[in-house]
Amino acid sequence: MALTACGEPDQSVAAAPASSSSPTEAAADVAPLAIDYEKFTLPNGLRVIVHEDRKAPIVAVGVWYHVGSKDEKPGRTGFAHLFEHLMFNGSENYNDEYFKPFEKAGATGMNGTTWLDRTNYFETVPSNALDMALWMESDRMGHLLGVVTQERLDEQRGVVQNEKRQGQNQPYGKVWEKMQEAIFPEGHPYSWTTIGSMEDLNAATLEDVHEWFKQYYGAANTVLVLAGDIDVETAKEKAAHYFGDIPAGPPLVKKKAWVAKRDQSSRDQMYDRVAQARLYKVWNTAHLGHADADAMEVAAQVLGSGKNSRLYKRLVYKDQIATNAYVSHYQFELASIFQVIVDAKPGVDLAKVESAVNEELASFLESGPTAAELKRVNMSTYASAARNLEQIGGWSGKGVMLARGELYRDNPNAELDSIAAQQALAPEAVHEAAVRWLASGDYNLEVLPFPEFETAATGADRSGLPDLGDFPSVPFPELQTFEMDNGLKVVLAERNSVPVVDMRLVFDAGYAADQGKKLGTSSYAMSMLSEGTTSRSALEIAEQQELLGAQIGAWSDLDASTVSLNTLRNNLDESMQLYADILMNPQFSEEEIDRKRGRWLANIQQEKTRPVQMAIRVLPPLLYGEGHAYSIPLTGSGTEESINSLVREDLLDYHQTWLRPDNATLVVVGDITADVLKANLDKYFAEWAKPEAPLPQKNLAQVDLPSASRIYIIDKPGAEQSIIIGGLLAPSETVPNREAMHMMNDILGGDFTARINMNLREDKHWAYGAYSFLVGAKGQQPFLVYAPVQTDKTKESLQELQRELGEYIANRPAEDEELQKVKSKLVNELPGRFETIGSVAGAVASMVKYERPLNYMDGYADEVRGVALPEVHELANSIIKPQQFVWVVVGDKGKIQDGITSLNIGPLAELNVDGEPMATDIASAQ
Repeated sequence: MALTACGEPDQSVAAAPASSSSPTEAAADVAPLAIDYEKFTLPNGLRVIVHEDRKAPIVAVGVWYHVGSKDEKPGRTGFAHLFEHLMFNGSENYNDEYFKPFEKAGATGMNGTTWLDRTNYFETVPSNALDMALWMESDRMGHLLGVVTQERLDEQRGVVQNEKRQGQNQPYGKVWEKMQEAIFPEGHPYSWTTIGSMEDLNAATLEDVHEWFKQYYGAANTVLVLAGDIDVETAKEKAAHYFGDIPAGPPLVKKKAWVAKRDQSSRDQMYDRVAQARLYKVWNTAHLGHADADAMEVAAQVLGSGKNSRLYKRLVYKDQIATNAYVSHYQFELASIFQVIVDAKPGVDLAKVESAVNEELASFLESGPTAAELKRVNMSTYASAARNLEQIGGWSGKGVMLARGELYRDNPNAELDSIAAQQALAPEAVHEAAVRWLASGDYNLEVLPFPEFETAATGADRSGLPDLGDFPSVPFPELQTFEMDNGLKVVLAERNSVPVVDMRLVFDAGYAADQGKKLGTSSYAMSMLSEGTTSRSALEIAEQQELLGAQIGAWSDLDASTVSLNTLRNNLDESMQLYADILMNPQFSEEEIDRKRGRWLANIQQEKTRPVQMAIRVLPPLLYGEGHAYSIPLTGSGTEESINSLVREDLLDYHQTWLRPDNATLVVVGDITADVLKANLDKYFAEWAKPEAPLPQKNLAQVDLPSASRIYIIDKPGAEQSIIIGGLLAPSETVPNREAMHMMNDILGGDFTARINMNLREDKHWAYGAYSFLVGAKGQQPFLVYAPVQTDKTKESLQELQRELGEYIANRPAEDEELQKVKSKLVNELPGRFETIGSVAGAVASMVKYERPLNYMDGYADEVRGVALPEVHELANSIIKPQQFVWVVVGDKGKIQDGITSLNIGPLAELNVDGEPMATDIASAQ
């Protein structure tokens, strides 16, 4: 669950005419990107890709099986994804939870995923744990079926079905199932979703599962990628040792491209519990590797990626009839999906939105993109790829690029070659490809909000027919520090792995600074910084970022407000000039404030339809009470009333009060020296003066816990799940024993293998995931328990959570084995934890925000190792008070209220989505 501020969509790619202030010559021609690798094939057909990167003692391991949901057959959909889950339940020689040894070894970026064409498993481990990782991966590849029992099949079937419910419970969560069935003909391998249907999942037999494994999980259908602290000779030895005896599997006939290009338009409509109407416009286009695929990728970015893209600029910025507009191009082996998505502004007819979309598409198909548009989107693509090259594994690092290239196109560098090919495309080539694929055959899906109806408390007399009458109505780097004359503190960590510099100006402000002001001011003001300065318009700012390959962001969280810059080293000077202008000279124009207001209000309305956000909007006032700086919606977005009343003076006051050099620390990480940094700061920040007025103080006073538990229901009729969130107040994130406090939580609910998740997900199969966590705050911080569960198990799940909390401080406290597991994970993950510039910058910013010493990481491992079990017990007993929790449950009241009432947890009341009581208590503890 992400507890984040209300924000704007990703606007890293855009297009607009060049202006006098745009550095149109700033971005020089770029060198093609490539990853060094060596490739070999074992006698059993296993392909192995090796990339050596010695910057950290870690190795990314990726195992990619060339099988996905396209290899299923009607009546047995969802198999590929179901089998992915079974692969994490142990193997014949390690019959236990798969995550356990990896958590102990400090693995990072560990997961498995399935999509239409592939299933992959990945983790990044310290070099000393590589043998363990390869043993585990090879054991489940070659020695699995002996432990795939009917019991485990039933267990994971339940987990997957809960995952499907969780996805469908989100706004627009049922779109892909409807869309794929509509755009592809019956029997096409892409005409069903990867997660499959409930009926097909129920129909899966143990025999089916065994046959699937024997058919597709052979060595010859697999690519193994090893990237990081390893050389090819070592890789050959280890790959042969661990994988060489695994059978190749039967020869497979791969499905050929089947684009199923459509010639006629078609239209569907559906209703969902959403705040905004949304238009999907979709085409079947050229498959991965087709001559037109790169051109269609570029066309998608020009049309709908970023603030200056054609659709965003027309619909959101100019006409102001939509709150978001973007285009995605999903490339697959058999066919690709070109998708336009537009969210209509509340109150605007979707037909008007579609008319504007059609006009922009017609214009694009008439004349194609301009050279300037291609230059902008190509720089954004290149800069994104360059940043991804810093990381060896995870979701988008070098190992992933190499694996996808080899699996799909027999060329590990295929993705980077495509980027180079896109850089060389002429506007005419993009135009011609777009006409070939987008001139006909669009599928249009309108997603509309449920109509708001009310049911009368009483009705007609049913004792008899009425008389007829009138008709009725109807490894941590060294930190350097210095301070500027204006009071700005600077922390620098040099990292030269990639030519990128990351800067984060951290202000002691955040949502808590809204106290006594209009809620949402902090987030709104920060989001307005890039909407125009005294010398640049919002579109000019977006254009300059793209031409420089720079990313500038501004946001708030609970305690801090941050302005960030991530840029290429070669464009540092002009990027810092733009960065300083955005920070120090925001225009806060009335026009831009009003332009954003509609989108912001729409986002608040969306929060009120999303179960998790519904809960975290109302929970903090229940925990902190009136007058506390944290007694606000935890999304930071404010309320409709407060946002409607915001005026320019409010934003100026926030900027002048809080965004001042003596209230800030600049964290800099990347390819830059202290001398270069000081020179640029003197050049662009020396005139930034601190005001004479003292800083206001935020009310972070200590709050007493309630004397007894309370429980609140927010009704969401028809919800597929209930979202249970319970909370109470824990000590500040600044306390000296912070690490022990988090370890106490990790054992209870902070990790996948922690008690709460193993109970509700793995044992009971009532939830896709259930956790506990400390939110983080300078004052008392919320300690939350979170469980999205199937509706008919709401009572039982709440009962289990209460039991887990109670036993943790009574008859089943933390055990030494659990503590040692957490310690091992925290210490052993250190080599991979700070691999990227961004991860280092985030860690230093956290030290600044929570007032930790800058040498905090120097003794981190020893501090973790030194935590003793009695300290964990003491913290659990002092923090966890099961009889004093405040619970919020979002779900179908008619189905869950009686069960909750029967538990007698405490007074039960109903709240609306604004946290206001609907009536007096609807039940009380007996």
